[in-house]
Amino acid sequence: MINIVGSAAGICSMASFVPQIGKIVSERSAKGVSLKMFAVTVTAFVLWTAYGVLLQSWPVAVSNGVCLILSLTIVALRIRLGDGA
Repeated sequence: MINIVGSAAGICSMASFVPQIGKIVSERSAKGVSLKMFAVTVTAFVLWTAYGVLLQSWPVAVSNGVCLILSLTIVALRIRLGDGA
């Protein structure tokens, strides 16, 4: 039951980034995305992923690893689109 709850939480976390990526891609602008906030978010996901691996809690490790990739995607789009810092 614990892994089910953890997996559900992970799925919700992962899904939360998809609309933002879709908006950035469709508008070809990431002007409203704060690089400072995403720097902290990326750091948090690195740490949560490491924490999950160390605990051997795969719902924590995998969901945060995917969130890390999605967050890095947003950062890359922000930088690539050149909307300033």
